[in-house]
Amino acid sequence: MATRPPIGMPKLSRRAKILLSIAGALILVLLVGARLLDTYVDWLWFGEVGFRSVFTTVLVTRIILFFAIALLVGGLLALSLTIAYRSRPVFVPVSGADDPLARYRSTIVQRVRLFGIGIPLIVGLIAGATGQSDWQPVQLMLHGTAFGQTDPEFGKDIGFYAFTLPFISWLTTWLYVSVIIALIGAVITHYVFGGIRLGTKGENFSVPARIQLSVTAGVFVVILAIDYFFDRYELLFSTRNDLFDGATYTDLNAVLPAKLILMFIAGFCAVAFFVGAFVRNLQLPAIAIVLLILSSILVGWAWPAVLEQFSVKPNAAEKEATPIARNIAATKSAFGLTDDKVESKDYAGVTKAEGSEIRADKGTIPNIRLLDPSILSRTFTQREGGENFYGFPEKLDVDRYTVKDDNGQDKEQDYVVAARELDPNRLVDNQTTWINKHLVYTHGNGFVAAPANKINRALTEENSTGEGGYPVFTVSDLDAINAKAKMDIPVTEPRIYYGELATDYAIVNARGEYDTSSDQNYRYKGRGGVAIDGWLNRFVFFAHYGERNILFNGDIRDGSKIMYFRDPRERVSKVAPWLTVDGDPYPAVVDGRIKWIVDGYTTLENYPYAQRTALGEATADTLSGVARQDNRTISYIRNSVKATVDAFDGTVTLYSIDDKDPVLKAWEQVFPGTVKHGEIPLALQEHFRYPEDLFKVQRELLAQYHVDNAGQFFSTQTFWDVPPDPTGGNNEAGSTAPNQPPYYVLAQVPGQDKPEFQITSAMTLLNRQFLAAWVSVSSEPGADYGKFRVLRLPTEEQPKGPVQVQNEFETTDEVTENRTLFNNPNVNVRYGNLLTLPVANGLLYVEPIYIEQKDENAFPQLARVLVYFGGKVGFAPTVDAALDDVFGPGSGGGTTPPSDQPPSSSAPPSSSSSTQPPAGGESAAMSQAVKDIADALARLKDARANNDFAAEGQALADLDKAAQAYESAQKADGGSGGRTSSSAPPSNGGG
Repeated sequence: MATRPPIGMPKLSRRAKILLSIAGALILVLLVGARLLDTYVDWLWFGEVGFRSVFTTVLVTRIILFFAIALLVGGLLALSLTIAYRSRPVFVPVSGADDPLARYRSTIVQRVRLFGIGIPLIVGLIAGATGQSDWQPVQLMLHGTAFGQTDPEFGKDIGFYAFTLPFISWLTTWLYVSVIIALIGAVITHYVFGGIRLGTKGENFSVPARIQLSVTAGVFVVILAIDYFFDRYELLFSTRNDLFDGATYTDLNAVLPAKLILMFIAGFCAVAFFVGAFVRNLQLPAIAIVLLILSSILVGWAWPAVLEQFSVKPNAAEKEATPIARNIAATKSAFGLTDDKVESKDYAGVTKAEGSEIRADKGTIPNIRLLDPSILSRTFTQREGGENFYGFPEKLDVDRYTVKDDNGQDKEQDYVVAARELDPNRLVDNQTTWINKHLVYTHGNGFVAAPANKINRALTEENSTGEGGYPVFTVSDLDAINAKAKMDIPVTEPRIYYGELATDYAIVNARGEYDTSSDQNYRYKGRGGVAIDGWLNRFVFFAHYGERNILFNGDIRDGSKIMYFRDPRERVSKVAPWLTVDGDPYPAVVDGRIKWIVDGYTTLENYPYAQRTALGEATADTLSGVARQDNRTISYIRNSVKATVDAFDGTVTLYSIDDKDPVLKAWEQVFPGTVKHGEIPLALQEHFRYPEDLFKVQRELLAQYHVDNAGQFFSTQTFWDVPPDPTGGNNEAGSTAPNQPPYYVLAQVPGQDKPEFQITSAMTLLNRQFLAAWVSVSSEPGADYGKFRVLRLPTEEQPKGPVQVQNEFETTDEVTENRTLFNNPNVNVRYGNLLTLPVANGLLYVEPIYIEQKDENAFPQLARVLVYFGGKVGFAPTVDAALDDVFGPGSGGGTTPPSDQPPSSSAPPSSSSSTQPPAGGESAAMSQAVKDIADALARLKDARANNDFAAEGQALADLDKAAQAYESAQKADGGSGGRTSSSAPPSNGGG
């Protein structure tokens, strides 16, 4: 039956067409114009920092990918639609009085070019926009290098898996997408125009429809066969086994052969589809489809499942031994945990030590860090912030500098450091106007540091509300420069335009900028910023930020520049988009200039047999104030790049510190000349830290991959855990509590001949709280940098771990009974970082306690120090007194005292504030020693007040002699270590 005349779509008037065209143009301008505007703003910024080649390389690659994918997907769809339309039946029979498709056929025929070109164009544009973001695997494939290592199964270089295979997988995905879309387009077109007739007698497919659909399906199956071939290599990334990643016994002996079988079956099916295109009987393609589905189920799924269930699982330890061994070797190589980088040794972990051993320690005890950088931000702000609009990041940083000791000799000193930045959130009242916020208050001022092992004075019972427990600040700022004052850390340019708090744009050389209270008309003299003195750029930034003042403000003139993307981490991420950037940039003074140091990682997702690690989970802990990594999966990481960002002019410099990294080599071929090689200035190297995020990932893996034996690895009995933080998360230390963060300390551990700046972490037994090992990595420049030292603790007498020690602290009688500190309703108590330090062949735990008034303007101050060693707890206002509690009087003589207290020079300080002579019943020798100590302390105080160095030296010598006499007399009287009482010798103020 013939169809009745089709009803066409209503025609639009000329006016309606014009209005629709204008509306479409406006939408296009809004969509494309905003993107072009952002692109131009980025182009200007990359020119400012000198990395425009990065911008153009990425942009050109994305444009090429956009058109290539659009052409692939849209072109195949256009070809499919064209073939289907031109091969449509001349006469279209229908099954009823009305043909529901007639209207659509009429509409398409009337606007055949619109549909034939418009639909493929739209689909192609969507596909191109989706695929252009995948520029990285394409560039790595084009510039990949060899690793010089091969996988243990196929013998292919690791570079194939790192650079080539990801591109093949990406390309295969787009081939699938394009063929499927072309197939869908052909089916719909043939159906609309009668090439496919459902529910009718006779042939359901016209000859052209059958040919086109069979050929298209055949091409799809050819791609499937190719995919099966390359799937064999992806088995080396298998996650079938929960214990380890990589090809398992089942993968190698069932899935791998299945992939080859399925590849040949898919090839046979493709031939069947191609043959079926030219025969009227569709039974052959149908049989091929059934065969492919059944073989996929039986060979690809059922057989591996049977083998896994009845052969592998009952004998898993033996069957998986080879895959586990491969996984161990690959993971160590991929994550930098090979034997040449990890030094493990047994450590005694004793529970008893003499006071003389503690006093004799010159590497760790004097450098015990008391200041917690995650707590003291508000203390820095209130005491050294200056004007109300200056502030510090939520988390401060720890670094080290070479300074002069009391004898004029160079020594390494660790500091809690911070840049005093302009904090836009602290602007108030009239300061928040657009002019003040963006043209006047543009930069911070100064570098603030405090020795990490020292406070100004002890907060004793008698001085519980005084000026004690605060850091001893050293400030390098404009005021110091203008006053020509001597700075402990000299800075020649203290202005900070680029920093962690710089979240908004600033316009410089417009209105006079606030510099100091005596200079409020400063004009910027650096190279940072993009010129905004021309009307084109003014209009661009007006449109970009939606701020009309940029366009009409009269202060913006010749020489004015706009600074944006001012966060150091963001700047490095933009100039090196191929790097994963560490979450904690830190400031350092290098040759008089403040520079932000940012660690950059090269990562891979595909490293054969290496354990896949979720980056976000591995780096998560209780620290706040740091950028969190996304939770993508990696199986390879290297800290190959150290980046610096100048705080004054924003200059970004990338330094290579691992020229052998194949991933870095590949990216350097993509972006030549962006990374500097050769000698890194020593002044900068001295401030390199082993990065936190990398250490967190490695310690997470080291908890398992310290095991070399496949059998032991399978049993998991010797695995470790990263302990939960007992002082973080509202002091909850359960098994689900966040990890304890690693800590930077200056210490001398076994295997080191001097104190070294290093990052450390305790490790506990698997699902237990006892300590299993202690791990550190040195940050010292030279051959020792990046070297792991692992101290394995005995399994017989297991030392207590951080959670257990924290429980000991909180349940100790003297702590719980201290009502002034813990039961004061007007005070909040905060436990600081719990440090674990190897000392005297044992492990010393040290934890500062901070108090803070319950007031919005209050800030923390150090109130007490907790010390634990071998079951004994010390609790005192200072670390030396706390050590005396544990090891006996005089044990803490080697510590660094508060700044208002002279060094104890091995004198046995008191754990109490008592300065009374010993009670009766003591020997004459002990009484005489106490008197001699008091006399020496008095003479020492007078000598220092009069700057009499000769008298000071004699007093120190007499003090040391009297202290030794006291210790000898105490031993002769049968004295022992432990908490000292009121019969302790006099102190100089609670030291």
